[in-house]
Amino acid sequence: MTDYPWLKKYEEGVPPTIDIAMRPLAQLLRDATQKYADQVALHMVLKYLPLGLAIQSRMTFRQLDQASDRFAAGLQKMGLAPGDRVSVMLPNLPQGVIAFFGILKAGGVVVNTNPIYTPRELKHQLQDSGAETIIMISGLYERLQQIRDETAIKNVIITDIPDTLGFPFKQLVAKQVRAGGLMKDVPAAAGVHRFTDLVNSTAPLAPVETAPDDVVLFQYTGGTTGLAKAAMLTNANLISNVAQINTWFAHSEPGKEVMLASIPFFHVYGMTVAMLYGLEVGARLVIVPDPRNTTHILDIIQKEKVTLYPGIPTMYVAIINHPKVKEYDLHSVKACLSGGAALPVEVAQQFERLTGGRLVEGFGMTECAPVACANPIYGETRIGSIGLPIPNTDVQVVALEPDEHGKFKRMAQGEEGELVIRGPQVMKGYWNAPEETAKTVDEEGWLHTGDIGKMDEDGYFYIVDRKKDLIIASGYNIVPREVEEVLFMHAKVQEATVAGVPDPRRGETVKAYVVLKDGQECSSEEIVSFCKENLAPYKVPKLVEFRADLPKSQVGKVLRRVLIEEEKKKMAEST
Repeated sequence: MTDYPWLKKYEEGVPPTIDIAMRPLAQLLRDATQKYADQVALHMVLKYLPLGLAIQSRMTFRQLDQASDRFAAGLQKMGLAPGDRVSVMLPNLPQGVIAFFGILKAGGVVVNTNPIYTPRELKHQLQDSGAETIIMISGLYERLQQIRDETAIKNVIITDIPDTLGFPFKQLVAKQVRAGGLMKDVPAAAGVHRFTDLVNSTAPLAPVETAPDDVVLFQYTGGTTGLAKAAMLTNANLISNVAQINTWFAHSEPGKEVMLASIPFFHVYGMTVAMLYGLEVGARLVIVPDPRNTTHILDIIQKEKVTLYPGIPTMYVAIINHPKVKEYDLHSVKACLSGGAALPVEVAQQFERLTGGRLVEGFGMTECAPVACANPIYGETRIGSIGLPIPNTDVQVVALEPDEHGKFKRMAQGEEGELVIRGPQVMKGYWNAPEETAKTVDEEGWLHTGDIGKMDEDGYFYIVDRKKDLIIASGYNIVPREVEEVLFMHAKVQEATVAGVPDPRRGETVKAYVVLKDGQECSSEEIVSFCKENLAPYKVPKLVEFRADLPKSQVGKVLRRVLIEEEKKKMAEST
């Protein structure tokens, strides 16, 4: 790799390649426990009270390791066998971390599941993964029951936000959560279990041997078909990416960092960069179930002296625009890696002025566990760049179409083409989708990203467009076709398409363009309400435009790009 131009731009302390010691992912927690046994691993802060009090829970590395051992034993007693998939449908909670490692220790495969999924979306994921066990808060149980008979689910493990709290806060929070509908009574039934009972299991844990190439995680991601596919990530993929991130954060201090874990663990970015990397370096994970409360986030940074804060641009935008941000001391923050969407340079500059820390943009994909590129933390960053390939990672720019021999020509520096990635973090493939896998990862191991990019003379990469029609809103990938299929379900809709339009807060937002059937009348509110019944909130169109027709090619294909150009023109004229 010594001939790659980006190597000379690595900051001091970051080597071009690293030796990655392969181990089961569950071993990461065991190794961290040996080093940091009595230090706090998980620290959930729900609310600060007067007189220095807080509604919070704490768990040391030793306690986390032991709790996940007991949870694993409880799963095995329940009948979980190696390779069985377990859906984890939780907001950020200590229970999610316990469950994650417990599933791995029992030999299972974690299926990360977004807790805001509608029944329709949940049904697809459960059917596709074949999960027979799901972990969820009680307020989501009714949602599961609507589609459970159409899935393979046999066991439901119920937990709730107050479960790790002590008296009297447990009762107080339970009352508040119940009032908000997130906590409900779940009737006793065969196959319904309480999380706390499993964590208190006295069954012996049967050791499970796992190999580097064994799949340990199903992480669902959008595809051109409109249906989410499970990227199969292995022990080796995730251990490698954690090691690569650890190397990139060359100036972090093991055992002394405080990681703000507000980005969701069910998202691969939050899982790898916040949870796994945080535990690897002995950080105290300050867990936040609801990252949208910016005042609470500011309180946490100030009171807990947060040093590391991985997030997405909308999180940092919310902080710099908070009306009282200058009343907070945020100078404990040392480094933040931003991903999920393009980071506006003004946002990074304002955030760095407020904190004195570094906020740099990176790039990743679900299919590469996820980090592939990042700007140097303390080295040179470049405006608009996604940075440099991290150690042990090769990134190239190739022609959009193969030549007559099926090969993709490598483009010269400065020329545009598709970004392709190769490294130990690249997924094993898509679950039950060999054709999609073959389209995405070629015979030489290159992951075709679908992003159009270029590389400058020093090896910094830039995203200039997308080959795929993904919409990226607040860090979430949204496949237009999935939203369009819901729109076509509406009885009054004749034609519809959706596109991502610029949004100052979310980066992009979903706009629907709708042609109604002859003689029909419909409001934007009706369309949005219908979508809310069938789509997770982040996929629901925020804007609706009714049109007489849609722009199409000669063969009748809707030209989404024309609509996007129209939106850009409108914005330019308005400014």
